[in-house]
Amino acid sequence: MAVATRGTRGGSTFRGLFSFRIFISAMFSLLFIATLSVLFTNNPSTSHDVSDLPTTGNAYVHRTFLALKSDPLRTRVDLIHQQAKDHIALVNAYGAYARKLKLDISKQLKTFDELARNFSDIAMKPVYQKSLFETDGPIDEDVLKQFEKEVKERVKIARMIIVEAKENYDNQLKIQKLKDTIFAVHESLAKAKKNGAMASLISARSIPKSLHCLAMRLMGEKISNPEKYRDEGPRPEFEDPTLYHYVIFSDNVIAVSVVVRSVVKNAVEPWKHVFHVVANRMNVGAMKVWFKMRPIEGGAFLEVKAVEEFTFLNSSYVPILRQLESAKMNQPENGTNDSNMKNAKSLSMMDHLRFYLPEMYPKLYKILLLDEDVVVQKDLTSLWKIDMEGKVNGAVEICFGSFHRYAHYMNFSHPLIKEKFNPKACAWAYGMNIFNLDAWRREKCTDTYQYWQNLNEDQTLWKAGTLPPGLITFYSSTKSLDKSWHVLGLGYNPSISMDEINKAAVIHYNGNMKPWLDIALNQYKNLWTKYVDNDMEFVQMCNFGL
Repeated sequence: MAVATRGTRGGSTFRGLFSFRIFISAMFSLLFIATLSVLFTNNPSTSHDVSDLPTTGNAYVHRTFLALKSDPLRTRVDLIHQQAKDHIALVNAYGAYARKLKLDISKQLKTFDELARNFSDIAMKPVYQKSLFETDGPIDEDVLKQFEKEVKERVKIARMIIVEAKENYDNQLKIQKLKDTIFAVHESLAKAKKNGAMASLISARSIPKSLHCLAMRLMGEKISNPEKYRDEGPRPEFEDPTLYHYVIFSDNVIAVSVVVRSVVKNAVEPWKHVFHVVANRMNVGAMKVWFKMRPIEGGAFLEVKAVEEFTFLNSSYVPILRQLESAKMNQPENGTNDSNMKNAKSLSMMDHLRFYLPEMYPKLYKILLLDEDVVVQKDLTSLWKIDMEGKVNGAVEICFGSFHRYAHYMNFSHPLIKEKFNPKACAWAYGMNIFNLDAWRREKCTDTYQYWQNLNEDQTLWKAGTLPPGLITFYSSTKSLDKSWHVLGLGYNPSISMDEINKAAVIHYNGNMKPWLDIALNQYKNLWTKYVDNDMEFVQMCNFGL
């Protein structure tokens, strides 16, 4: 029983395995038959249009079969045609870039246009259209070779021109970048110059600590010893027309002392020289104490007066005072702007005192005006002996070429200025001016000045400064002096030759770089410092650093 049972189980296992193999074989056979039926099914359309391809699950197999049946030259045609189109796009791109840069290469632009047309013309040739692009049959290989040859020739030419053009465009791009950089640097430089000019202006207009210290110590000395510094009465020499008279308008004690010392030290007969110093009320005390403590050498005479002592100088008579009061009334309480700073000097009575010299010194015939920033290097008495030819003002002219002409200082678009003055007339300089006061009174120059100053209340005739009204007042009444009398520019020009400076009777530190400031030009500073009275105790105490 046991043996019979094992035999039955073994036969059953064998039959099951045999049945499974038959099933697998049948399935593979059916799959093979289905594949063959799909492959050999007739397709009514043989078009290469993608839209006609089957969209069923058999699409991939169908496209593979079509690829096997297609002409291999067709792919080659497509590649050549695509290469031509790519170079057309490249040529057009370079042409457009050239037009954008506005390069002067019209011949090259014309070449680019011709190349683009040639590429298009090749594809449009009837023989190529019929044999390569419009046919459904086999492609003629000879025609294809000719088409390929022509395309390659034009591709070669296009690449040569593009290589040449690319270098040109790269250079142009570099030039443009360089221009942009130069422009940016120029803008930065202009900004730096503007900031530097403003800083220099602030430095020039500010009072250094050393000057403030000196004025305070001089006033402290006066307060401590009032009896010692009592005012003396006027001396007859102050009105003696036979002596050599100088006038200096300044609040700067150390600067005035240098001017006076330089005149006296270089004078042949110093006892014949008289100095008239005018300061504002705040600084006149310090000025008087200085010259009491350090009397002038050589027997020269000096008087110090405050502006306020000339009582005729009031707003009802003097236009600049009236304009100054009007400007103060119209200025906002917290208003500070560039125009106020620029006009501060033009609206300063101290600077406009020069237009009232005959009334300030009615008994004098001639007087020499010296600015506070000059140094005298020679005896100046010869100036009083110059024949003024009836002119009022003796001055050194500063024009050269088109520079420093009247047109530079006045508004010649204004009809009054245009009518009365010549824009090419040569300007002269303040700083050292010999005035014939008798001729001044005869010509009524003060009236002329006041007339024009009243007209310029709105500053439409000239903008700022005292030189423009001076040029107007003494127009056609100025005697030109030899340039060696007065050399200017030591306050801004580092290129003045030392030979020219050494020959000059007066050197002028006009500009913002005054010799008593830290920003002074070092090559000229010693010409000023050698006249500073370093033995004066307050100069040492206030640390001038000279």
